[in-house]
Amino acid sequence: MYFSNQDWQDKVSHVTQVGGIETSTLDNGLGRGSRIAWVNTGAGLRFKVALDRAMDIVDASYNQYNLSWVSRLGLTPPQPLSDQGIDWLRTFSGGLLVTCGLTHVGGPEEDEYGKRGLHDLISNTPAEITQIKQPNLFSNDKEMAITGVIKQGHPLGYSLELKRTIRCLLGEPTIYIQDEIQNIGNTVAPHMILYHFNFGWPLIDAGTRLLWNGEWQSRETGDANKIFKEGQDYKVCQAPREDHAAGGEEAAIINVEVEDDGLCHCGIYNEKLGFAVQLQFKKEQLPWLTNWQHWGKGEYVTGLEPGTNPPLGQKLMRERKELIILQPQEKKTYELQLTILTEPAQVQEFLNKY
Repeated sequence: MYFSNQDWQDKVSHVTQVGGIETSTLDNGLGRGSRIAWVNTGAGLRFKVALDRAMDIVDASYNQYNLSWVSRLGLTPPQPLSDQGIDWLRTFSGGLLVTCGLTHVGGPEEDEYGKRGLHDLISNTPAEITQIKQPNLFSNDKEMAITGVIKQGHPLGYSLELKRTIRCLLGEPTIYIQDEIQNIGNTVAPHMILYHFNFGWPLIDAGTRLLWNGEWQSRETGDANKIFKEGQDYKVCQAPREDHAAGGEEAAIINVEVEDDGLCHCGIYNEKLGFAVQLQFKKEQLPWLTNWQHWGKGEYVTGLEPGTNPPLGQKLMRERKELIILQPQEKKTYELQLTILTEPAQVQEFLNKY
């Protein structure tokens, strides 16, 4: 990394020449009025944080190559009441990361505990930004970070708070995400979270490899299951499919394999582009992984989605006695790391696991 060479001190006037965080507000299109933060790692990795959408990540690229899938809507402002049925899809911008939860992950459902829409409310909730830290080249401090607080709930029910920090180091193509979720109410609260990472072209292309290990089962059954079954190479991205137009999609639910250090890894490798994307998280925090595949024309995307539970809803998780219940003031912490691997030895070591 060129920041180890101290001769830059005589050549750089402002940190934005090499990296850092810049905030702004969009002034056109569906996203008009939305606050954003552009993050430049100074190592080819750049991404846009949607401050009004739970600090999720929308656009992301490495050098000239786009990484994320962005829906036809693009970034939209939050709609805090889009929690009925599948209304969540009306604001589904896609992007590198969409956070699902904080109390329900999965399709619409209803039981004696209430009525819940697709993937809950958190991604349609703005953040209160509490800190932005810039790197300081002259003190050799390479850390940049943005922290915000997002609240979900209501005064006569549960109240949850998500404190999110997105951190990078100047000269490293890595995103560090740390989430702290606390029950700030006076009653118990159910809790589920899913990190909906969405990858798109050109990283995702016919022949791109999907890298994950673990026992799995298809979400779809019968004739609806066309991809995740014996005889199909479900870990290689396909060309666009006619039967994935509109609502065509499939998913595998994976009890993701853990390594000796307690970490889980999954990722994507595009041989033509010459790099891999590695996603890392802790098994004790996020024991499940979902691989979503939607190969529609013009809606060409695959997702790798670590979560506390499979995205099958609060009702089923409660029946299985797998639903997390947070006591008043109780906290849960989640840590994820997304890294671009470019060195041949690094890439090969990663591939050898799969």
